[in-house]
Amino acid sequence: MPGSCRRRDAPTESRGERTVSCPWQTGDSPATGRAPGASAAAATETAAAGAPAGPGGRIDVHHHAMPAEVRAWLVRHGRLPPVGGPPFATGSLAATLDLMDRAGIDTALLSAAIPSEFAPTPAQAVELARLANDGLAQLVRDRPTRFGLLANIPRATPEIAVAEIRRGYDQLHADGVLLMAHDGQTYLGDPTLAPMMAELNARDAVALVHPFNLPGATAVAIPSFAADFLADTTRAAMQLVVSGSLDRYPRIRWILAHGGGYFPYQAARLVLGRGLGYGVDAATVERALRRFHVDTAAPMSPYSTPTLLATIGTERILYGSDYNAVPAETALAGRDAFLADPALTAQARHRIARENALALFPSLAARLGAPHG
Repeated sequence: MPGSCRRRDAPTESRGERTVSCPWQTGDSPATGRAPGASAAAATETAAAGAPAGPGGRIDVHHHAMPAEVRAWLVRHGRLPPVGGPPFATGSLAATLDLMDRAGIDTALLSAAIPSEFAPTPAQAVELARLANDGLAQLVRDRPTRFGLLANIPRATPEIAVAEIRRGYDQLHADGVLLMAHDGQTYLGDPTLAPMMAELNARDAVALVHPFNLPGATAVAIPSFAADFLADTTRAAMQLVVSGSLDRYPRIRWILAHGGGYFPYQAARLVLGRGLGYGVDAATVERALRRFHVDTAAPMSPYSTPTLLATIGTERILYGSDYNAVPAETALAGRDAFLADPALTAQARHRIARENALALFPSLAARLGAPHG
């Protein structure tokens, strides 16, 4: 990954671990030019076995990773080139730990954002999600205070979604789930997803809603990540509101990626839309805004912060880096903007960086030995 090139006492493999079993993407570490296992073996022992980089550091709820088995599957099925590829496909454990230390991230909740386009058949969707979730779960077992798991839930059929939710929680001990905003033409909130929603509700699940390319959109001069991804999240949020899903499944806690897309800024469009036969009343919109959490990985600072503070509230904003979908230097720039954001007090900054995540993820708080609400 470009820019992640300086290690500084980074936590790595303990002396007793077999580095060859690490499920992360293999290859030379950008930080050292050596294989990730070799770099790890040379690191300080005090940081080994999953010890945090420092007390009270950030908890990153939007942090991607690609196990080696997932990359191999994507290459085998023609979704990635055999060599190189986008940042999310070229990472390593060593580079991730390096970024976390440089960014002051104690713990990262790992997720694999897998759009349905990557696995177009039900069998492929199951296979790819299991590979991703199993690989990331192993990293959490190896380093339970450095990492957490948001299990990817494929939605090829209702039965597949429910089965992976149960496996994720019961066997992999996931802290939450990642749901793509849409699957084909179907957005979150669609009635066909009722079995999945009921299972998530029964689990008191925390669900990170993650976007991808808009269905049916053609290539234009503005890349999808710059504009369409935010619209994808907004479509999912609006569908959840208009369908009544927020009220029907009240125990699901929702995180909208990338500062909520456009939803916190244009939620009033749902009220405007009532005159055109679509939407909800203002009171419903206001309640919905208080149901969603958002992360800072837009980046939030400095432009979005005042609106998010007014609509979402300090207690529902969570720190997110979007590494390794973005290079290390981009994640660090987002961190710097967050620290310099003039709209945030020191207390608000601390809540967003750590305390809100501890309150939202009790399983993670228990592993960290931290008090939580």
